Amino acid sequence: MSVIYVVLPLALLIAAGMVWAFVRSVRKGQFDDLETPAMRMLFEDTQVKAPSAPTQDPSSSPASPSPEKRDD
Repeated sequence: MSVIYVVLPLALLIAAGMVWAFVRSVRKGQFDDLETPAMRMLFEDTQVKAPSAPTQDPSSSPASPSPEKRDD
């Protein structure tokens, strides 16, 4: 029974500290906008351009071997 004289004030002190921390964070604006930070990670910081396919002159590149056709 004597342990309750130690545990109860300690629990009240911890609870008061948590309430103080919550009130302080609300006053500092920590809970002003809850949606934007969660959505911000889904978007790119800069727009990334898709690489375009290089254009080659068909006469300068070697022709790829085409499969032979069979007349069955």
